[in-house]
Amino acid sequence: MKPESFAAIMATGIVSISALQHGYGVISWPMAVLAAAGLPVLMYLAALRWRSLDLQSIDTVVGLFTYVAACTVVAARFAEYGPALRILGAMGLAGWLALIPMLLVQMRRLGPTGLRDRARGTWELASVGTSGLSLIFVAEGNMFWGFIFWGVALCLYGVMTLLIAWRALGEPQVRRNVPPDHWILMGGLAIATLAGERIYGALPPGPIADAVRVLTIATFVVATVQIVPLAITSRRQMLDWPAVFPLGMYSVAAFGLALETGWNALAVVSQVFFWIAFVAWLAVVVVVVGRVVRLTSGHGLRPE
Repeated sequence: MKPESFAAIMATGIVSISALQHGYGVISWPMAVLAAAGLPVLMYLAALRWRSLDLQSIDTVVGLFTYVAACTVVAARFAEYGPALRILGAMGLAGWLALIPMLLVQMRRLGPTGLRDRARGTWELASVGTSGLSLIFVAEGNMFWGFIFWGVALCLYGVMTLLIAWRALGEPQVRRNVPPDHWILMGGLAIATLAGERIYGALPPGPIADAVRVLTIATFVVATVQIVPLAITSRRQMLDWPAVFPLGMYSVAAFGLALETGWNALAVVSQVFFWIAFVAWLAVVVVVVGRVVRLTSGHGLRPE
């Protein structure tokens, strides 16, 4: 049970949402149930080992933002059920309010060079969770806080991306061997795009709505530009949850942008990425089940 284990719920939930958008209920509903059932199980396991977590480590703190994101993704999947949306949204917000002060304290303690030396893709999870809360606020009709959280998410993304880029410039091995968690660089922009789409759709026509639309398209373009380099540099390490969630999130963002702009080609892109994300999800499940079987088999062979 690692702090970032809730990424499995994030990935399952977002692929379920994408499947539902494309009319694949037979795929979407089992995954939705799996995500909804898995969330409390992981919460229980996390509670069991809470005292052993190193909350003085920035990697632990940012990893726990997967809990925030998981709550918001499951809430979005069951958004038609008002109580589920509010309860899961409140759970995610409570986690965010607890984690953000810890993150800021750790960032201040490490300083610029310390942050540069440790920066990694999972740090974008702070932005992902914040964008997820923006979506929840917008779904609840609270545009003010939806807009605020979207802005905070973009700021967090910018800061974390600069730190990751700074480290990559100084460490060639980071550029040559990109770990799967760097896919969250794309996923962070994809979920920001989705939040921007929802905000734009709820705003009255005017300069603010126009600015949101331009920024939303820009985040989607930058997310798209990142896909090929990430696929090339991390092609051997894609079979992990941090790579599945961004693929599913990109599919959902493309679908939403197609609805908002009328660009039908994006609906096709969304469909393609749904299948890529679903196949990746299945592959990761096979890998995870294989690990569990090996661990349990090895334990059973140990002498008493």
